[in-house]
Amino acid sequence: MPHHAGLLADPLALALRALAMAFFMGWQMFWPLVVGFALSGVVQAVVSKKEMSRLMPDASPRSLAVACGLGAASSSCSYAATALARAAVRKGADFTAAMAFEMASTNLVLELGVVLVALMGWRFMAAEAIAAPLMIAILALLLRALVSQKLLEAARAQADKGVAGRMEGHAGMDMAIVEGSLFERILSAKGRTAISHYFIMDWASVGLDIAIGLLLAGVVAVAVPSDVWTALFFVGHPVASRFAGPLVGPLVAVLSFVCSVGNVPLAAVLWSNGCSFGGVIAFLFADLLTLPILNIYRKYYGGKMAALLFFTFYVAMAAAAFAIDAAFEALGLVPARPTTGIAEHMAVRWDATTALNIAFAALAVALFVRFLRTGGPEMLRHMSAPIPAHGAHSAHDAPPDPPHDCCH
Repeated sequence: MPHHAGLLADPLALALRALAMAFFMGWQMFWPLVVGFALSGVVQAVVSKKEMSRLMPDASPRSLAVACGLGAASSSCSYAATALARAAVRKGADFTAAMAFEMASTNLVLELGVVLVALMGWRFMAAEAIAAPLMIAILALLLRALVSQKLLEAARAQADKGVAGRMEGHAGMDMAIVEGSLFERILSAKGRTAISHYFIMDWASVGLDIAIGLLLAGVVAVAVPSDVWTALFFVGHPVASRFAGPLVGPLVAVLSFVCSVGNVPLAAVLWSNGCSFGGVIAFLFADLLTLPILNIYRKYYGGKMAALLFFTFYVAMAAAAFAIDAAFEALGLVPARPTTGIAEHMAVRWDATTALNIAFAALAVALFVRFLRTGGPEMLRHMSAPIPAHGAHSAHDAPPDPPHDCCH
């Protein structure tokens, strides 16, 4: 407490320490982000979005499984996920399946798993990967029970108005290569160009969220006294904290304004300050419940459906997080909590992290150069353009290599 009191009395010292924390966490995250976005770019380059509506005609287990697969193969940007889900609904996809796709897009993507392993350990990654499908199943049951035909028709009518959200151009971008074998598509000139475009577009779409998440995590780590965390998460009361964590975690996310991979640094801070394992998982799930995203639901589907989505998402997230907490506790898989604050682990040293950052920075530069040489900047200017009602933006028919292989 005295340490926090001293920092609060000196705003400049607090700001500098928070910035240092943000930098050190960013340093730990850099190479995993490059790996994750590169792998995501490869997947998006070979999996087309054009068939989404046809592949999600209903809320059957098969359609929900397909929705999860398509979500895992898409961008992790929360705004792009909501925009693409709305586009699928407008083109006839089942509403519940579209929401399942949206949840999978932000919870089952490769980059999230890589960053979780690097910053928090493989058990958090495993818990996220196991609990996310359970959360989607719970959500499907809730929507089936609570969404009336009248409300669904009203939501579809609102969706058809095409009210703009955010990152719609990014959501509608489809440069997938469908001819040839998997390796031929990845290694072809068009494939390499598509990977570079998806890589940079993903960075552009979530970069601000990652920066905000790092800064917020830095401020929270150095400025919030331990007593606050103790009271908020019932630290020291095992039973109460296990129930409180999954209930409070999503509410912290609602107020954080941080979406997608950007909430991982703050999740690490919550874990080091006493939040339960299930509470951290619930917090990670809840990037689709931030206030800006809730406002987009209102624009896309109307106020009543937005309120219902908040309720059903919240219940599904908390229930799945509580279940995975109980399961991991029973199996002895809950990781040991750090014995020191997160700040003590953050430093730039000549170690494996530094070497990997340098190596993957070279990969990022190579992809950026190809992006610049193949019409990428022009495409970047269309990131927030509305998705046409008839389908996604397509760059699939653009010249194979180079210039101007971009979506319009």
